[in-house]
Amino acid sequence: MKVLIIDDEKRSRHLLSNLIVEHCSDILEIQEAQDLASGVALIKVTNPDIVFLDIEMPNQSGLEILEYFPDNIDFKIIFVTAYNQYAIEAFKMSAIDYLLKPLDVLELKEAISKAQEAITASNLNGQLNQLRKSLKQLSVDKIALEIPKGILFTSHKDILYFEADGMYTNVQLTTGKQKTICKPLKHFVQQLANNSMFFKCHRSYLINLKYVDELVKGDGDYLLMSNQKRIPVSKSKRDHFLEVIKEIFL
Repeated sequence: MKVLIIDDEKRSRHLLSNLIVEHCSDILEIQEAQDLASGVALIKVTNPDIVFLDIEMPNQSGLEILEYFPDNIDFKIIFVTAYNQYAIEAFKMSAIDYLLKPLDVLELKEAISKAQEAITASNLNGQLNQLRKSLKQLSVDKIALEIPKGILFTSHKDILYFEADGMYTNVQLTTGKQKTICKPLKHFVQQLANNSMFFKCHRSYLINLKYVDELVKGDGDYLLMSNQKRIPVSKSKRDHFLEVIKEIFL
C-alpha cells in the first residue's frame, strides 16, 4: 500500500514515517508533503491508499481537503494532530481514525488496520459494481433461466416461445431442447416487456415473433411456429396482432 503524510512540521513527518516503516510492513511506499496544496497535488498524481493528515497547518486546515475532492475520495484519511477539539469534525468527514500527538504505536497500527479493512471492502464493492454493469450489458441480449442444476444464460434469439405450465414455465429453444423453469409465465412477460420481438398471444404463451411461419385463420386462430408447433391466438390478442402485422408487413 502507498501512504502520504501531510504535515507542516518536518520532524513530525519523519517521526511518523519511521514508525510506519518500523511497525507496518504492508506499507511499501511513503511520501510527504508540507502543506495541503502540495499534498493534494501529490494525491492526484500518486493515488495513495492512506493519507495521514495534520489539521493545524499554516494557510489551510487539513479539514479543507474535501474542497479539492467534491465528488469522490478514493483514499482513506487518518487525521494526526496535537489538538483533540477537531475530533468530531474529523469523523463527520468519515475519517478512518483520529490520532493525537505524541503518537502511540498501538493506536497507529490499529488505525492502519482499519484503513486496510476499509480498502478491501471498497475493492470488493468496486468488483461487485463492475459485475453488475457487465451483467446488465449481458441482459440486453441474454436471459437467465434458473434450471435445477444452476442458471442457463440463453440468447433471446435462441428462444422459440415460453409456455405456461401452472406455476412453472416451459421454455422451447431453437436447438429442440425444452427447459422447465420454476417461475410462472408472467415473470418472463414482465422481464421481456421492452423486447419488441416477444409477444404474448395467449394467456399461456409468450412467443418470439422471429420464429412465426404462418398465421392460420379458422375456428380458433393459431400461429404456426418454425418447429411446426401450433400456438393459439386468443380473441383479445388477435386484432392487436393483425394490426401490428399490417402496419409492419403489409
